[in-house]
Parts: sequence; C-alpha cells; structure tokens
Amino acid sequence: MVLSVSERTFTQEVLESPIPVLVNFEAPWCGLCRIIHPLLLQFNAQCGDQIKLVGVNADDNFKLANAYRLKSLPTLLLVENGIVRQRLEGFRGRDDLRLALEQINLTYSNRTKTYNSAMTADLECRSA
Repeated sequence: MVLSVSERTFTQEVLESPIPVLVNFEAPWCGLCRIIHPLLLQFNAQCGDQIKLVGVNADDNFKLANAYRLKSLPTLLLVENGIVRQRLEGFRGRDDLRLALEQINLTYSNRTKTYNSAMTADLECRSA
C-alpha cells in the first residue's frame, strides 16, 4: 500500500523524512497512473526501508502541483533531505519506468550498504 500525502502532511512525510522519498503525483482520471501503480508497488516492496513511496493526488493538492511545476501526470520526484534529486515524467512505457526505478533502487541500496559498512568498520576500530 502507498501512503497518501496531502499539502498538510507533505512537509513531515516527505521533506523531513530521514530516508529518501519517491513522490508519485497522480490523479484518479489518469490512465497511465493506474498502469504504473503495480510497478511502483513492486519497487516499494524491493526497496524495503531504504526508500519511502508516497502518493499525492494532484487534483486535491493544487498548491503542491504548482510548487513542483507539474507538466504531466504521473510525475515522480525522488526527494532526499528536502531536495528533489530526480524527476521522472513523460514515460514512454512501462520499460522506461522500470529501468528508472531499478537505477534508483541500485543507487540507494548501494548507499545504504556503503554507509552501514563504514559504520561497522568505525565501530570495530573503536572497540579494538
């Protein structure tokens, strides 16, 4: 399941999140949004606790849609430490999205491994 975020909860759930967040701007009338939803759920399952997935109904959250200058739906934003790191829009098909999501997953799973390895090495050095 995808956490639904609104203008009221966006700052807390996205901008102040301790982990990167993939924000899916969508709308109920958007056919492509419904098509990519299963891919996003699969991505969410693969990423576990490394990346949070949230959904924003662009129609109900007009200020957010304007603030992030949405040109089309769906639009995906990867937000880390309150900064948009990547913007995915204008998909040509499922494969485009799948490749982009795989790249994000690889990037962030490698960061977590590197960070955890560095922390483990630091702790081992301190205890020696």
